[in-house]
Amino acid sequence: MAMQTEIPEALAAIAAGRDHIRTDEFARAFSKAPQTIRKTFCLTGECYGIRPIKVGNSLLWPVVPTAALLCGGAK
Repeated sequence: MAMQTEIPEALAAIAAGRDHIRTDEFARAFSKAPQTIRKTFCLTGECYGIRPIKVGNSLLWPVVPTAALLCGGAK
């Protein structure tokens, strides 16, 4: 049985029921500038141990691993 991750209220409000969030929303969740997130992704292929999916020219970040990390989970 898979363990469910509690999604913090602020992240749940940002995600609004979606499975992935945009880079600017991901950056807001971590109190970083979107360009910092993009640069880290460009250099390492991930950010805080989370890998996004690419859709066109956009990066979409998964909500569940983001929530786990924000709740103190290991990266």
